[in-house]
Amino acid sequence: MAMIAMAVPAAGGKFQRVERPIPQPGAGELLIKVHACGVCHSDALIVEGHWPGLQYPRIPGHEVIGSVEAVGAGVGGWKVGDRAGVGWFGGACGHCQHCRRNAPFACSQGGVTGGTRDGGYASHMLAAASAVAHVPSDLDAVESAPLLCAGITTFNALRNSGAQPGDLVVIHGVGGLGHLGIQFAHRMGYRTVAVNRGREKEALARSLGADDYIDSDAGDVAQALQDLGGARAIIATVTNAAAMKAIVKGLGVNGTMMVIGAVGAFEVDTLDLLGKRAAVKGWYSGVAADSEDTLAFSQLFDIQSQNEIYPLEQAQAAYDHMMSGKARFRVVLKVS
Repeated sequence: MAMIAMAVPAAGGKFQRVERPIPQPGAGELLIKVHACGVCHSDALIVEGHWPGLQYPRIPGHEVIGSVEAVGAGVGGWKVGDRAGVGWFGGACGHCQHCRRNAPFACSQGGVTGGTRDGGYASHMLAAASAVAHVPSDLDAVESAPLLCAGITTFNALRNSGAQPGDLVVIHGVGGLGHLGIQFAHRMGYRTVAVNRGREKEALARSLGADDYIDSDAGDVAQALQDLGGARAIIATVTNAAAMKAIVKGLGVNGTMMVIGAVGAFEVDTLDLLGKRAAVKGWYSGVAADSEDTLAFSQLFDIQSQNEIYPLEQAQAAYDHMMSGKARFRVVLKVS
C-alpha cells in the first residue's frame, strides 16, 4: 500500500502530491496514521528554506493527531490503535548533555517534526516514540490538532511565567495563539488582559475570557498596563518587533515577558528591567509530556481552537490562506 503526502520539493517551492510506500517504524519509532494536521506559521521556516540544514523534498506539519498503526522495536507504552499526537518537539535521545540535565527539549539529536524529519501533511508519518503524546479518546482530531503547537506553546508559557492566580496576565495578540492563550489564562485564574490593534476583536476576546481589553492603536499600551498595576506576565504572541518593543514597559515588578512570537531583534530598555527586576524570556513550546498536559487541561475546561478546515490535497491553498493572515484563527488539514 502507498501513503499520500503533500511535499515541498525545494526551498520556496509549491506543494506537490506524492505517493510513497508506507514506511515501517525502526527501533524507537511509531508509525502514525494521520487524522488531522494543523498548518502553523512556523511551517514557513520549512517551506521557504529558512531552517538550517534542511533536506528536500520535505513533508511539513507538526500539529498532528492520529493513531498508532505500527510499533517499532524497543518501544513500550504504546499499542496499535492508540491515539497519538505529535508537536514541534522531534524527540529526545536520553543521553546527550541536555537530556541528562533535564532539558530534553534541547536534545542535540531530537530535531523538529516536519523539519529535520517528515511531518503530518501526509496520510502516514514516522515519529520517535519519545516525541509522541497520548491523546484523550474523546477529543476531536481536527479541533484538537492546533493544541499540539499553538496550544502547548501558550499553555506552557503561561504556567512557566511565574504568575499566580489573581495576577495580571496579558495576552498580546488575539490571533492563532492568542485566542487559545486567553482561554488558558482565564481558566488558570489570572486577571486576563487581551491586547490587540483596534476594537474589532474585543467582543471575541471578552467572550473567550478576557477581563479587560486594550486597543494598542489607541495610545501608549505600556502606560495603559501600568495604570492597571503592571503585568506580572506578558505572553507575546505577535510577530511584529515594534509591537513587542512598545509593550515591554507594561511589565510590573518581578514581571516576565514570555516571547513566543518569532520577530527577530527588538529593543529593550535595560534600565526599566533593572528597576523592576523584570525579564524578557524566550519560551520553547514543550515536550511530549507538556502536550499531554495541554490536552488534558483543554479537555477538562473545554478549551477549543477556532479553525478553518481543508482537505489534505489542498495543502497549498491552506498554507497560502494561513500566510495571508486572514485565517480565523487556525488552519487544519483533515486527512482521514
